[in-house]
Amino acid sequence: MTSTSDRPELGAQDTEKMPVVEREPDSPAPRQGGRDRYFDLLRAVALFRVVLYHLMGWAWLPIVFPSMGVMFALAGNLMSRSLGKRPGPEVIRGRLRRLLPPLWLLGVIGVTGMVLAGWGPGEEGHPAWWWLHLGYWVLPLSDPPYAEVSHGIQGLVADDWPTALGVPLWYIRAYLWFVLLSPLLRRSLRAAPWTTILAPLVLSAGLEFTSATTTSWRLDSTLTDFATFGSCWLLGMAHHQGVLQKLPRYTVPSLAPAVAAVALWYALAHDLHQDHDLDDMPFAQSLWSFATVLLLLHLSPSWRTWPPALRRWDGLITLLNSRAVTIYLWHNLCIVIAEPLWDHAWNIPYLESHAVWLLNSPWPVLPLTWLLTALCVLTFGWTEDLAAGRRPALWPNGRQKGLRGWRR
Repeated sequence: MTSTSDRPELGAQDTEKMPVVEREPDSPAPRQGGRDRYFDLLRAVALFRVVLYHLMGWAWLPIVFPSMGVMFALAGNLMSRSLGKRPGPEVIRGRLRRLLPPLWLLGVIGVTGMVLAGWGPGEEGHPAWWWLHLGYWVLPLSDPPYAEVSHGIQGLVADDWPTALGVPLWYIRAYLWFVLLSPLLRRSLRAAPWTTILAPLVLSAGLEFTSATTTSWRLDSTLTDFATFGSCWLLGMAHHQGVLQKLPRYTVPSLAPAVAAVALWYALAHDLHQDHDLDDMPFAQSLWSFATVLLLLHLSPSWRTWPPALRRWDGLITLLNSRAVTIYLWHNLCIVIAEPLWDHAWNIPYLESHAVWLLNSPWPVLPLTWLLTALCVLTFGWTEDLAAGRRPALWPNGRQKGLRGWRR
């Protein structure tokens, strides 16, 4: 999940001396190789917003910045770039190789902890289903199973830690399906660009207004997430292939705010509040994410180097991008650990007497959560390097080489 390539600038050429080379029909309105730092910034902001939302639960955060739609769009852009260079099966294998090992490590630790705490084959009605569903920790074609509650550690880990571990995994499942479908989506995008891009929104509307369901909640979840975020993934692919660049410049600034307004109206009409936000309204989420992603891609400045105001953040943004999977997989568990740790501050007499407001505030939990997440990056992040065939690094902020003595 990294960047796109830049549109090359064409200089004057001596056509009598230089042969004419035809481009492929779908070749992106492309950019030169290398990282697009604008996309890196979007991914870093998206990750930070995800952590902040899971801690605070503010309903307005997904409106200010719809992280999941942005992350799917960036991943779709990268997938399109890869499919333009290598055969589909090879690209899919490469994506699975990068995605699955960090998930497997989480599963080994998490499932082992749940089993030791008493979770087992009797949890899903029939032992055979439990064993079968464990396979989703290996290949998450559906949501990996987890215990609703399990014995925590008094004063250190709350009993709902399995839920914190398992709930965010819907993104991994949705990402996997988008990867598997991308060769087909790419062909469809070439044949009928805007019909393909808008099809998931039509599906989302159909699911919303017909209340259509299947016989399986697992299939329902997969269809709903495809309908909600499929257009974002396709916008990312379309941006790389040059589809968006062919639109008149006034189209996106005129259309996107109108779509966003419909999404916001629909959310407000369906009781948007603290415990009922866009994540609970797939249709509103699909429209809002589509509109926001469309604007962000339209505005895309394609930075090869950082603007002066952002250069100081280069190391942090590089680190967040290099360890995006690790941060996403472990941050929610870090929140569940950070909250009871902060509760120990009530044992400090001065704070209890003079700063009750601070003890009741969630803000001190935020840096504590990021500290624990940083420890997870140090402890588990190297699996992302191994999965990608890179030299392992403990803290890949762009200023550190891999571990000495490592050989591929």
